Amino acid sequence: MSESLQIEYKSSFNDAVIETLTAFANTKGGKVIIGVDNAGHPLKSFSIGEESMQQWVNEVKNKTQPSIIPDIEVISKEGHQVVEMSINEFPIKPVSFKGRYFKRVQNSNHQLTLGEITHLHLKSFNTSWDSYSTTDYDLESISIEKVNRFIEKANTLKENPIVDDPLTVLYKYELIKENNLTNAAHLLFSEPDVFQATIEMGRFSEPTLIKDGLTLRTDLFSEVDQVIQFIKKHINKEYIITGNAQRQERWQYPMDAIREIVVNMIVHRDYMHHGDSSIKIFNNSIEFFNPGALPASITVEQLKTGNYVSEVRNKKIATIFKEAGEIEKYGSGIQRILNSFDNYKLVTPVFENIQHGFRVIVFSESLLTKDKNKVGEKVGEKVGEKVGENLSANQTEIINYMRKSPTISAKTIAQKLGISLRKTESNIKKLREMGLITRVGPAKGGHWEVIQTT
Repeated sequence: MSESLQIEYKSSFNDAVIETLTAFANTKGGKVIIGVDNAGHPLKSFSIGEESMQQWVNEVKNKTQPSIIPDIEVISKEGHQVVEMSINEFPIKPVSFKGRYFKRVQNSNHQLTLGEITHLHLKSFNTSWDSYSTTDYDLESISIEKVNRFIEKANTLKENPIVDDPLTVLYKYELIKENNLTNAAHLLFSEPDVFQATIEMGRFSEPTLIKDGLTLRTDLFSEVDQVIQFIKKHINKEYIITGNAQRQERWQYPMDAIREIVVNMIVHRDYMHHGDSSIKIFNNSIEFFNPGALPASITVEQLKTGNYVSEVRNKKIATIFKEAGEIEKYGSGIQRILNSFDNYKLVTPVFENIQHGFRVIVFSESLLTKDKNKVGEKVGEKVGEKVGENLSANQTEIINYMRKSPTISAKTIAQKLGISLRKTESNIKKLREMGLITRVGPAKGGHWEVIQTT
């Protein structure tokens, strides 16, 4: 067995063993095999003193906080005696070693950031930052009108409507604790500006040229509506004549999915991070960025397939949004977004962890549907011979990759094709000269647009 998420090999007992046990305790538990080389084979020079094992356990106990006590035993490996120290996932996290905190990632230990330490601590107590009370704001900062609007929204969904006054409602939802506002209450119903909830929005005609911008610092419910208004202001809308008395509207993007993305941004944002959320609207795409990456236990692929258990970063905010009907069901929003774009016949949105946060990029109809509808005419009439006779197999595959994933890099294409990066870049240059593809935006952050395909 090789080293993994829950197995580590060490030649002797030292501080590195304790660090690993701490990382295991903060993750899913694990065991350290002592007296072996990096491949797990026993070392003939390794010996176990009469009091060694008890001394090791005491040293682990004394150097960790809260103190952890691993199980320890002598085991036989390839005919030799070695020591196995094991620890289960600790219920109260994080555990520190000499004042530092670690977690296990694949087969190595990683030191936790301040934000990760805080989240791990809150998670171990089944709570979240927004549930904590604060003395930074008082009850006078709360807008009773905004609380009443929440009550009206919630009552449209409830069989037994809320009849309490606004202050009582805040107490019942534990948004006020010991006469102090919680962080959630401030973010949800504050009358003054909420600087922690800042969202920067811009409409860009070019990657570096902004046509219009707006900074939001209001309560979270108002932010949802104002973000949607700004997006609608800067995207296209067409009317479809169906023969019915009333014509149908079709926005450039499916607005139910856009609203879902915006709600997810606001509900799942890391409000302890100093960075701001941002929304960038381009001619053919929109980028949504939020401080706070996915939890370490959830991959982007799991997010897209729905094969995960939802972890809510802000439990109180999520609860209030659900009560108001802004969230249908925890963990199902991504599937609704993907289904909406699929029904609209648009390119699948991109979801990615990036730097200290999470980004979603959506693409408009012109990237796929509009160009795809023209392929039959243009390939046959204008570039039939060029495409049919002059494109190599690699060039055809490059176009296919770009059509399926507009943000794909030349390096990734080279890896998929099994050819050099230099040869890949040469093929891309030829395709651009032939007018079959074009680059929209900068090298980093832009995307490919397929003009013609086979």
